[in-house]
Amino acid sequence: MNDEAADLLRRHGVQVTAQRLAVVAAVSDRPHATADEVARAVRAEIGVISRQAVYDALAILADKGLIRRIQPAGSPARYEDRTGDNHHHLICRSCGRTVDIDCAVGAAPCLTPADDAGYEIDEAEVIYWGRCPDCLTEAQVQKATEEEHVPSPPT
Repeated sequence: MNDEAADLLRRHGVQVTAQRLAVVAAVSDRPHATADEVARAVRAEIGVISRQAVYDALAILADKGLIRRIQPAGSPARYEDRTGDNHHHLICRSCGRTVDIDCAVGAAPCLTPADDAGYEIDEAEVIYWGRCPDCLTEAQVQKATEEEHVPSPPT
């Protein structure tokens, strides 16, 4: 992975450093990770690195199109290495789990709005919100437990 990542950085004009390689690996291993999660992963791999160095690396990689930055409403920015395919995201309202969702119809149907206002559109960001299967199951179990403990009304 390191040789491939180093070649990728060089092809995009990014100086290869151990910190940037570790950031690329962390984002690749943890899709939709926050900057803090990436920083923890990088520290576990290479030791000391400042939060600012991680933010700088993430910014450079996103600017060069090597990673994608998404920022759902009410959430910190998240990073992934799946780029260039105009996919979307589904986020659990309860636990924050985020998964990739391909476009619903066609190659990139969201890139054709009813009115483009003269813009050349190259990306659309759609975020679906809901609850993941684990959180749904947990809520159902909790509801069933609560119903078991509700006293019956007197007859």
